[in-house]
Amino acid sequence: MKRLLTFLVVLTLLGYLAFKGAVWWLADQRLTEARKAVEDIGVIDRGDIRSGVEGRLTLGDGSYQDFRLTQPMEFGRLVFNAGSPVALLTALVNPADLPPGWSLQAENLRLMLDTNMFRNWVTAGADMTPALFSPVCGPDHRQHLGSGDLLRLGVSGISGEALVIQRSDGLYAELTTVNAGSIEVDWPGARLDPLQLPGLAESTSSAMTVTLRDGGLMRRVAAYCSRESGVETEEWTGIVMEAFSDGLRARGFSASDQLLALYRQWLTEGGELTLELDPSAPVWGVPVRDGEENADANLNVRYNHSQVPGVYLESVEPEFPEQPEAMLEPVVPDAGGSGGIVAGWNPAETDDAESWIGRTVRVTLENGNVVEGRLVSVDENRMEVARLMDGGEVAYPIAIRLVATFEVWRRGQAR
Repeated sequence: MKRLLTFLVVLTLLGYLAFKGAVWWLADQRLTEARKAVEDIGVIDRGDIRSGVEGRLTLGDGSYQDFRLTQPMEFGRLVFNAGSPVALLTALVNPADLPPGWSLQAENLRLMLDTNMFRNWVTAGADMTPALFSPVCGPDHRQHLGSGDLLRLGVSGISGEALVIQRSDGLYAELTTVNAGSIEVDWPGARLDPLQLPGLAESTSSAMTVTLRDGGLMRRVAAYCSRESGVETEEWTGIVMEAFSDGLRARGFSASDQLLALYRQWLTEGGELTLELDPSAPVWGVPVRDGEENADANLNVRYNHSQVPGVYLESVEPEFPEQPEAMLEPVVPDAGGSGGIVAGWNPAETDDAESWIGRTVRVTLENGNVVEGRLVSVDENRMEVARLMDGGEVAYPIAIRLVATFEVWRRGQAR
């Protein structure tokens, strides 16, 4: 009896060690394949590999660095739960053979913000089509909300948790952040195959339910950007709404009155927005009315749990807005004549340039050339100013010794 018990203990221990070793080796092989698959666009650091006999695989303290971004996405723990040890081994041997139900949870996700989140070669090659959501956030109305503005709002990074649950009847996913709200997706019938991600939309004919919560961010953005643009919040909202309409017209659509009203409300107040979208349908399933065709079609939308009727698009002839050639520089004179800070260009010292990172500046060189844009970095010998060029931002290095005058756009304050 004692021999039998000893044999069973040894067998159990060997089985446990064999399971742990097999999981580690298979996980390392699959992650190596993943690194090779994305090596043209980014780098995966898998971190530590751990596993549990309940069917869990855990990666600890890893990251992903996309070559287009200046900062990596880091995670504290990434937990894949297959439900059983056999299902876990099967999934690692063949990632296409996932169990009917599984989950993936990311804890302590972190993306630190920088004043210039995208590489110069990315922004320089940006699409010229007007963006649908790109709030004006500066005296030049071509200057839009960026990571530098979020930093000045006190959002130094985006952190939170993510969860993906594959059920037998569909897919559920959520991303919850500390200071930027959350998004939830419930997609009946959808089946996620990690080896065939483009085929996700074809795995079901059902629409997905998407719920957005801004967490109070939109109110802060509206107040900040209107102040930086030198206009009242209502006027700022009108400028952003016009840009939204221009973006739709460039794509051959116009928005219904209710859609415009909903967008305006979301811009200034935020809140909870729930809508049904279909990624496999044109325009993600948003109804497009064309004369008498689809005259009664409406998008299923709820705002703060209340149904919103009359949300749809109309088909129009595509029309691209003209890009202004000159900067828009509204100047408010110093009525008191006291020489205090006014809304406009105010001289500053290059020694203090680092304190103005992220702000709109104008640099006049000794040869008379003028560079105007967003200050993105400063060191002992040079500064970099990002300018809008061909629909994107390009950062220009400037030697500080060649700077004749350095000016900062200020919105006007009383001394």
